[in-house]
Amino acid sequence: MNTQNINHLSYFKTSRKIGIRVFSLLFLGVSFFANAQIKEEKLILNRKREPEVKKIEKKKSSVATVKNYPPQSKKIEDSLNLKYQIKDVAAVSDFKTSTIERTDISPKFNTENYRNFVRFGMGNFGKILGDANISTQLENNFEAGADVHYLSTTGLKNLYDWDSNSSKANIAAYLNHYGDKARLNVTVEYDLDNYNYYGIYAFPTIGTTDLQQKVNQFGVRGYYELYDDSTFRDFNLKTGFLSDHFGGRETVIGAGFNLSKAETKIYDEVNLTFDFGLNSMGQDSRFDLLNKNINQNSMMDMVPQFSFNYQKASLAISSHFSLLNTKNESTIFPAEAQKNRFHWFPKAEFLYNAQDAFKFYAGVDGGIKINSYTEMLKENPFLVSDQVIVPTKTKYKIYFGLKGDIEQQIKYDVSAGFGKMENILYYKANSIFDDVFTQNRSAYNYANVFSATYDNGTVSDIKGSLQYFPLQNLAIETQVNYTKYNLDNNEQIYYKPVFSANIGAKYSMLNQKLLLGVKGIFYSDSYTNRYTLSQSIIDPTKYDVVEDKNYNLGGTADINISAEYKVHPNFSIFVLGNNLLNSNYQSHLAYKVLGAQVTGGVKIVF
Repeated sequence: MNTQNINHLSYFKTSRKIGIRVFSLLFLGVSFFANAQIKEEKLILNRKREPEVKKIEKKKSSVATVKNYPPQSKKIEDSLNLKYQIKDVAAVSDFKTSTIERTDISPKFNTENYRNFVRFGMGNFGKILGDANISTQLENNFEAGADVHYLSTTGLKNLYDWDSNSSKANIAAYLNHYGDKARLNVTVEYDLDNYNYYGIYAFPTIGTTDLQQKVNQFGVRGYYELYDDSTFRDFNLKTGFLSDHFGGRETVIGAGFNLSKAETKIYDEVNLTFDFGLNSMGQDSRFDLLNKNINQNSMMDMVPQFSFNYQKASLAISSHFSLLNTKNESTIFPAEAQKNRFHWFPKAEFLYNAQDAFKFYAGVDGGIKINSYTEMLKENPFLVSDQVIVPTKTKYKIYFGLKGDIEQQIKYDVSAGFGKMENILYYKANSIFDDVFTQNRSAYNYANVFSATYDNGTVSDIKGSLQYFPLQNLAIETQVNYTKYNLDNNEQIYYKPVFSANIGAKYSMLNQKLLLGVKGIFYSDSYTNRYTLSQSIIDPTKYDVVEDKNYNLGGTADINISAEYKVHPNFSIFVLGNNLLNSNYQSHLAYKVLGAQVTGGVKIVF
């Protein structure tokens, strides 16, 4: 074993010991405060809950709300679930680096919910965090509001000679209406993501090259639900427009509706319910770089469903009838004919409710997902602005599991599944796009960007989720996932670890004045490809390129904490601690994440 590997191993052991000590101290602290509470405290919920493994939240607002309204704008309805509260303040690294970003570690409890607040924080790495949500009641049960968020860092100046700074802003305006017969939500949203391609490994220096990438997104969403209409249950509309620094553009339009449920009794205790949903989506993606790919995808999806209920058992039988239309062209491949193809996918689920603590379920599902450049950038922001975009098809997925709710203190869900898929999407690293021996290159041309790639294969998964509520003000939850892909044409699927897990706790004390949160996130090894470049001996004006198709990025362990103290009913201070193991691991090849981060600030509610 060489000296470099020994150093890495020693560092990993040291980091792991530090992490274990930190996590132990946090756990002991939480346990100490929990035991100091009144022993008879129990979690009391005023409603019967279907034991789905979801976060339990009670909400108040200045207008009468209805359960799950509106699904598309749930983050705006709940002011404690807004972006960057702590959600979207990437639990591991806040500057476009972490695969674990947008992980929620905020200590949410059944406490007061404020419609209006302003929050400001600062931390190391030049971090600036700002949030604001303002809403007001209008006449005739209308409510209007604005939702603003900002986050920026100066990046890893000590690790890179070039800029790795980034900033992100989100502005949304929304309108809600709660009528006697229906409810309405309209949201207009703008996102700006400004960052750099800083993960350069092909060349030692880059001079003054501009590495900027900037992504602008604008969208409008609408949701309209009728309470007791005999024909329609709800309508939805979604539009999105994206542009980036290199001329990439994407337009997405989607709409759909669901019919009202038709219920009837067909035999003694056997009840039949009929549902029908129709959704359509169109997408156009165009790029100005390299091969100048043009991707056009559209789909209409019809989902009729018959549900049978008999005592403790229920059976839902359904199908996806999908009409898919695709077209791709580029400078390499001439425009192909428009492809129209009809697809059918089975869909059924059986549930046997032995008792609240034990519910067995099994089913089969399938369908088509239309991938988009917009969604790709959320998973991997360092994509080159020229992508081939094709839909992913799940031909079938068979699954079974057991879930339950034990005395409203423990909620669990354990399941396993197996599926067959076509065009599984993942990302591979690119080499340089020309082999001329020079550093006078564009920002994306330093072997530092990624492209979407696809393969057919099977996927096996085992999932487990557990929530434990020993006290009314203490919640402990954990999730474990095992996912294994077997591809037809490649040995490894990149950036998808086989094993992942997280464990966290949320605790409040001092009569809800102090809120504490801790979360640990763990991933097993993941793989990618990478390129090694050297000056050609045969032709010194060019580079020789060698590809390693199975480069191990290693695993990830991360500890995050949060604390908020309410000094006054309208004023509180908070502290966030992210990536406490202080590990600059790579979320994507050569893109290291921020080290240990501490952010403090104030929040004013009104």
